[in-house]
Amino acid sequence: MSSFNDCQQGTERVQGIVFDFEKKKYTRTRRISWVRALNPCSALAYLIEKCKIFLRQGQEGGEKKKYTRTQWISWVRALNPCLALAYLIEKCKIFLRQGQEEGEMILDTEGFKSMVNLRLLQINHAKLQGKFKNFPAGLKWLQWKNCPMKNLPSDYAPHELAVLDLSESGIERVWGWTSNKVAKNLMVMDLHRCYNLVACPDLSGCKTLEKLNLQGCVRLTKVHKSVGNARTLLQLNLNDCSNLVEFPSDVSGLKALQNLNLSNCPKLKELPQEIGSMYSLKQLLVDETAISVLPESIFRLEKLEKLSLNGCQFIKRLPKHLGNLTSLKELSLNQSAVEELPDSVGSLSNLEKLSLMWCQSLTAIPESVGNLHLLTEVSINSSAIKELPLAIGSLPYLKILSAGGCRSLSKLPDSIGGLASISELELDETSISHLPEQIGGLKMIEKLYMRKCTSLRSLPESIGSMLSLTTLNLFGCNINELPESFGMLENLVMLRLHQCRKLQKLPVSIGKLKSLCHLLMEKTAVTVLPESFGKLSNLMILKMRKEPLESPSTQEHLVVLPNSFFELSLLEELNARAWRISGKIPDDFEKLSSLEIVDLGHNNFSSLPSSLCGLSLLRELHLPHCEELESLPPLPSSLEEVDVSNCFALETMSDVSNLGSLTSLNMTNCEKVVDIPGIECLKSLKWLYMSNCKACSLTVKRRLSKVCLRNIRNLSMPGSKIPDWFSQEDVKFSERRNREIKAVIIGVVVSLDRQIPEQLRYCPVVPDIQANLLDQNKPIFSTTLYLQGIPKTHEDQIHLCRYSHFNPLVLMLKDGSEIQVRKRKPPVIEGVELKKCGIHLVYENEDDYGGNEESLDESQQSVSQKLANFFNSYEEDSQVC
Repeated sequence: MSSFNDCQQGTERVQGIVFDFEKKKYTRTRRISWVRALNPCSALAYLIEKCKIFLRQGQEGGEKKKYTRTQWISWVRALNPCLALAYLIEKCKIFLRQGQEEGEMILDTEGFKSMVNLRLLQINHAKLQGKFKNFPAGLKWLQWKNCPMKNLPSDYAPHELAVLDLSESGIERVWGWTSNKVAKNLMVMDLHRCYNLVACPDLSGCKTLEKLNLQGCVRLTKVHKSVGNARTLLQLNLNDCSNLVEFPSDVSGLKALQNLNLSNCPKLKELPQEIGSMYSLKQLLVDETAISVLPESIFRLEKLEKLSLNGCQFIKRLPKHLGNLTSLKELSLNQSAVEELPDSVGSLSNLEKLSLMWCQSLTAIPESVGNLHLLTEVSINSSAIKELPLAIGSLPYLKILSAGGCRSLSKLPDSIGGLASISELELDETSISHLPEQIGGLKMIEKLYMRKCTSLRSLPESIGSMLSLTTLNLFGCNINELPESFGMLENLVMLRLHQCRKLQKLPVSIGKLKSLCHLLMEKTAVTVLPESFGKLSNLMILKMRKEPLESPSTQEHLVVLPNSFFELSLLEELNARAWRISGKIPDDFEKLSSLEIVDLGHNNFSSLPSSLCGLSLLRELHLPHCEELESLPPLPSSLEEVDVSNCFALETMSDVSNLGSLTSLNMTNCEKVVDIPGIECLKSLKWLYMSNCKACSLTVKRRLSKVCLRNIRNLSMPGSKIPDWFSQEDVKFSERRNREIKAVIIGVVVSLDRQIPEQLRYCPVVPDIQANLLDQNKPIFSTTLYLQGIPKTHEDQIHLCRYSHFNPLVLMLKDGSEIQVRKRKPPVIEGVELKKCGIHLVYENEDDYGGNEESLDESQQSVSQKLANFFNSYEEDSQVC
């Protein structure tokens, strides 16, 4: 073994070294990087470029060892580099030696002995061997994350040490049981997430400590009394010390402390009575503690800027002199048990943020809050507050008022119009039945949220005066109509009216909303669009889907889109499902040239315009349950998804060979379609659903080619056979040498009992067939086969499901694993019958040949070609109806 004794020349000039042996599970390499050399000479600059050398750990005889982690060595601050230093760096690779345990790194302290000028040392995730007294006496910065020791040696006295970072370590006491005193010149001590730490260091000998971090030290039960006399301490973090029960009662020495964090210490029941002596304190965080009373002396904290009592379930009242905290900018009482706020809260003249969310015992806010002229944000979400104070309208700088979930809040004060600076008002799920006319005075408001305000019946005409409004969300409200003044909202970008089930019409003035981009009005009672609708020149998203009618007898009058509708040239997404659109879609449809997604399912039109193919940006076309649609015109080549499922009258389709990007085609229950010309050219097709397409089943099977089957993930169509080269029994996986498993293909033949309730036949999938993966007869993974499209027949349907190598069913395969296909017990749908199943494993090189395979023997053909042969030679099934 080599040691640092071999490279002592020049080491007296080294001022900083970084060793970081942090583990990384995914790497097997070992690297060295060098950083930050001060005043580099040409020799050192060359060295920095070339020093990414691998450390070779020699056993006796020079045998190379394997490494299991990435290792970095960085040298920092080499002053006045010379040839001796270059020699040192060249030799440093012998500084490390491999530990007995795999992946463990041990450093010999002997190598540090000659580094008399070493000031910075980082040895994260490493072990040390040797005496600590070898560390240079002048060391100022030591970082040793994941230190394996229970305590530092008692003979190690780093008098010059300024920063000690032992975070995330197994340390129990910093300097052992006999002495736990820290270095006298220490300025920063970081022990966060030292889960085994049982004793807080004794700070009585430390005259310079400014930061002490004990966050997450869950075994720590009390703080050493010397902390209360740490006169230079600026920050003390005890967050997440879940077993802390005692904080020093004498804190008279903490006159410089600025930040005290005691949050998430659920066993801490009291604060020091003389907390007021911490007169430099700016932040006091005691969230989720068991504190029941704030010390009366807290009013002396004249520099306090943030007081957080979130989740304090035992605090019911605040000190009456709270208003003396004149520097306070943020007061947070979220989810506390506070029952009332003292009137003195109005004296917090610098308060900017007041948060009272989920205060279930707080029913009122004092009128004195109107004196908080610098207040910019008030949050009372889900509290028990019944009304807002009249004085709230006198807050000139208030920008955000959030009252969502305040179910007891039934009205807004008339003074609300005085909030001249407010930009966001949230009133979701309140009991407000009307808005005062004065609300129109909110000239700067940009966002108004009133989701699920079920008591709200109308909006005031004055809402048109909110000229800065960009977002209005009325989701789930019971409003009957929108006022005509609505058209004055010239900056409105987003209007959400989802589930406003009583809204019967849109105002004629809606066409004046020139900035409107998103109109979301699904499940409303609106049946007619005003002629001015086409003037929404910037509309991009229009969603007005309705629930499909249960039976045709309940239909109201059929709908015809206004002529102006086709002037929406920027429209990108249109969802008009179940709008009862009838007749023919006009040829003007091609004017909607920006359309990318169209959903016109559950409508009554009989044909689509031939101009549809001119929509060059269209990616998705959804037409399910258009039961009067008889034909599909030529489609744009940009399409990726087409859904015409349950179009029972559909008979003809145009050639689809131009749809090179099509990935999904759903034609379930299109039983009159006689052919799908061009389907053999769909090289991107992944999902093909043709259950109960009886008229075209054989024709399409003859058309299926290797090209269109290569990427298929799910396929369904009428049939009662599966390929005979599929295994008809459970499959046991066997690893093949140098050939990875690439996919698993499962084929099933399924039928539905004719007694299945009709409504269940409109479910999107058959959910009752599962593939199970077993290891030593124990299930380790299960997945439901995605059998899209429930046929409106009891006849057999064949389904193929292909699982690629990234699917858990394939990823989790190992030698001896077993794959089985079973019916779910108990079933989701009664009447599903699994008649046949087969499994085929696809290995490397079995389905990646792109050439012509017609002359090849079946044993040499790719899986996709064999599937094409199976379908091309398929004979018509004889099934008893």
